Amino acid sequence: MKYSVIAAMVAASLGLTGCGQSEQSQQQTQVEKKNTETQGKAELGTFGVDLSAMDKSVDPGEDFFRYASGNWYDNYELPADKTRFGAFTALRDRSQEQVKTIIDDIMAKKDLNAEEQMIHDYYTAYMDVESINQKGIEPITDVLDKISAAKNQEDLTRLFGNAWLYGNSTPIYAGLWYNRLDPNEYQVSVGVGGLGLPDRDYYLSDQPRFSDIREAYLKHIEQMLGFAKTENPAQKAKAILALETKIAEAQWPREKRRDRELTLNQIERSELSDTYTGFDWDLYFEQTGLKAPELNITTPDPLKDVINLVNSEDLQTWKDYLTYHTISNNSGMLAQDVFQANFDFYGKTLNGQQEPRPRWKRALSQMSGTESLGFAIGKTYVKEYFPESSKEQMNDLVENLRAALKKRIENLDWMGDETKEAAKEKLAAFRPKIGYPDEWIELTDVEISSESLVDNVRNLRQFFMQKDVKNELKPTDRERWGMTPQTVNAYYNSSFNEIVFPAAILQPPFFDPNADPAVNYGAIGAVIGHEMGHGFDDQGSKSDADGIQRNWWTEEDLKAFTNKVDQLDDQYSQYEPIEGNNVNGRLTLGENIGDVGGLSMAYEAYKLSLDGEEAPVIDGLTGDQRFFLAWAQVWREKRTQESLMNQLRSDPHSPARYRTLAPRNLDAWYEAFDVKPGDAMYLAPEDRVKIW
Repeated sequence: MKYSVIAAMVAASLGLTGCGQSEQSQQQTQVEKKNTETQGKAELGTFGVDLSAMDKSVDPGEDFFRYASGNWYDNYELPADKTRFGAFTALRDRSQEQVKTIIDDIMAKKDLNAEEQMIHDYYTAYMDVESINQKGIEPITDVLDKISAAKNQEDLTRLFGNAWLYGNSTPIYAGLWYNRLDPNEYQVSVGVGGLGLPDRDYYLSDQPRFSDIREAYLKHIEQMLGFAKTENPAQKAKAILALETKIAEAQWPREKRRDRELTLNQIERSELSDTYTGFDWDLYFEQTGLKAPELNITTPDPLKDVINLVNSEDLQTWKDYLTYHTISNNSGMLAQDVFQANFDFYGKTLNGQQEPRPRWKRALSQMSGTESLGFAIGKTYVKEYFPESSKEQMNDLVENLRAALKKRIENLDWMGDETKEAAKEKLAAFRPKIGYPDEWIELTDVEISSESLVDNVRNLRQFFMQKDVKNELKPTDRERWGMTPQTVNAYYNSSFNEIVFPAAILQPPFFDPNADPAVNYGAIGAVIGHEMGHGFDDQGSKSDADGIQRNWWTEEDLKAFTNKVDQLDDQYSQYEPIEGNNVNGRLTLGENIGDVGGLSMAYEAYKLSLDGEEAPVIDGLTGDQRFFLAWAQVWREKRTQESLMNQLRSDPHSPARYRTLAPRNLDAWYEAFDVKPGDAMYLAPEDRVKIW
């Protein structure tokens, strides 16, 4: 529940082993047999769209979100253990149920291989509530004792440097990433973090809702310090909030942190101490073992400001800060009263979640991470739930989208030939990764016990950090995956110019081998296009075909692109999900470009797939109507207002309701639903943003 930036920045360098082709073929044959009985029948409705979700009393030109999903929205009751629910959530629930089946099978087996034994013991430790409750906060007292014993800046620096292992928070983070000027090299990235609230606005805004959250945060900190029997917890909570407010003031706004030019500030290790004085960098990096011969400082001025805070703020306040965050960050592995106290703030107050998820779901989430047992579980997930035919069909879809984008680039009226050639070169170099890694990480010499959950987590963290240290000076591992196969998501990696689609997202409603092609193109096709679009959004477009950050645009074309990007920023900034709180069009710009561009590519690819033929009318809907309905229903969502506020302030994605409205920028949507001037959703042709 904590908002740590460290995990997002640290890229594990994975050691991998291969899976033989004959073994893979046997696995897929088993899956194909499982799916035979469902072949030929779309999972949703008669062709892949849930018609019962629609509110046909609403004109699509007045509110396309409600037209596509209004009946569902009005009748769906958000469960008490969720802050939001939609197509993504439903598929994540399905993936978790599938993983739970895998775990249950392992728990029932007697003869286990080494990885299965790790999974068995980790799950056993997580689910042993009685033992965990008896221990209270004892599993983290070693860290709390280190914090209590800190006597000077040297001790404080060690604690900051060990945050990756102990789950502290730290105002200065460092982790292994890719060298943006040479993606064949790793590079240590350094920045600032350390906030307990979702974003700096939560500390700095004078809106009453944020003032109320700060008051609740004070009480929460006081309560969590009480578990460590801290003296004067109320007074210390105020000091911690004041400290975090100063950290927030030092940080850049999120939209500024998106700018890849501002966040590229490379420096030699030999110059680090002279440029960023007042901090013992050698001691800090000793805590990880990273050599860091060259670094990138993502936010230079904020880093200097935070170093000043480290030196000027009272040592005891920093110790209290670390004590609070150590308890809070580790609460999910501690006694129920500690966990519940943390949930009451981060779940209920901040997100409107009325009760925690079932413990087994929390266990699976923790086990499925890339720096946990996620890939060990993923091997079996692929065997059981991912047919090879789905991978083949996805490959075809990706190539169709690639062909569509190439055609669109060639026909752009705002881009010159020189830039078009560079864009097509980048497109041709896109590498798709679909389903699962070709090589699996080998979890060797990791001690996993059925008795100590905290030790299990630390042992895995050490394993992956040692991987980083071992591989830091080697060429980057291009077979590395940033998501496990059972993850319902997708991503674009600009350094490797790759688009990645884990197996779990390749299920209905995103992808259904038995659905109408219009539906697959409107759903997974647009997701593919979205990820391709990230290679050409306002930040991804700053890297070339080889993943090197450099300008490959002519001055004239870059100006034209910037004008279109600004137009899309203005369009989304008009949306006001909560009174007085609009969508941040600049923060969400990359995702919005991905949505609008991806949808355009997917529509082009769908039309190409028809080979000049007219799509059939199904259930009274044309092919174009089914395409856009599939997109809209992928983004149907219901969520608490508290979590919506978090999204507006800290998430680079627009709220789902407004992602549904991306078709407003496509002429074909107007024709498909007869949207006319005067309709609420109507945009004049000159206001429709057409980038890719």
